[in-house]
Amino acid sequence: MNVRRLIPTTALAAAVALGATALTACSGTAGAAGTADGKLHVTASFYPLQFLAEQIGGDHVKVDTLTKPGVEPHDLEITPKQTGQLSESDVVLYLKTLQPAVDKAVEQSGVKNVVDAATLTKLEVHGGAGHEGHDHAAEGEAGHDHDHAHGEAGEDPHVWLDPTKYAEIAKGFGAALEKADPGHAADYKKNTDELVAKLGALDTEFKDGLKNTASRTFITTHSAFGYLAERYGLDQEGISGVDPEAEPSPARMKELQAVAKKDNVTTVFFETLASDKTAKSLARDTGLTTDVLDPLEGIGDRSQGSDYFEVMRSNLKNLQKALGAK
Repeated sequence: MNVRRLIPTTALAAAVALGATALTACSGTAGAAGTADGKLHVTASFYPLQFLAEQIGGDHVKVDTLTKPGVEPHDLEITPKQTGQLSESDVVLYLKTLQPAVDKAVEQSGVKNVVDAATLTKLEVHGGAGHEGHDHAAEGEAGHDHDHAHGEAGEDPHVWLDPTKYAEIAKGFGAALEKADPGHAADYKKNTDELVAKLGALDTEFKDGLKNTASRTFITTHSAFGYLAERYGLDQEGISGVDPEAEPSPARMKELQAVAKKDNVTTVFFETLASDKTAKSLARDTGLTTDVLDPLEGIGDRSQGSDYFEVMRSNLKNLQKALGAK
């Protein structure tokens, strides 16, 4: 594992309170909301937040997403129609710095009832490699970054891949909906509790399933799994870091070949929303196999499951196979 440092952020309890306070302007019942059927209109920036809003909001909310299925969220461009959709929302749920186009659109929309998921948990900085504390950014290689800006000092936004952190966001957003629509607060609380319990069970599945493995190191094109690796005692080795479709340097490829041999790595992972070219190239050069490790930034036709839980369990199964789980 390689957690270079922990960025202090607002404590969870305070963040929940802030998230709830941010929604006081839409207090009242769902009947006062902006949709024709009296439901709260929630706009989520991309799939993990859409899923969370749907699970917690249930029948009392209408959830739209800015990132359609099959679209790589980091590359999202906001249309004028979507900007209008934002301005008509009762609640906007997004993760600041993950999608610069969304950040700008939210700022320009004039919506007052905004919840930033990044304030509901603690963000950390993860190195792109993770192997024995090597810092590839310091060696001229990209660390854990995309071609977009992260939060302060390069915070990793992929918190939903850690079920425990995703549960913290669920609690914060659930409290925010309770404040926004007190008439249905009991339902939101019930739905939140049920979702958190399911995430707790998923966390246990990962802990048990990855407890005893032949290797603790996995190689992936997209360095999105720092939180997951940290939670379950694994080492993430990102191929290129900046862009999952970018060609890594010859020096990085040579280093990964050495890592694969030393750490008994069997598999190079790629994701569903990006090309598998780099992963297959490394696998061919090292005699390894390839498989999918999905960062769950969207659900598409190639996804190994129809929702968050199904895809996460597919990820677990693929990790167990690659790491030689016993």
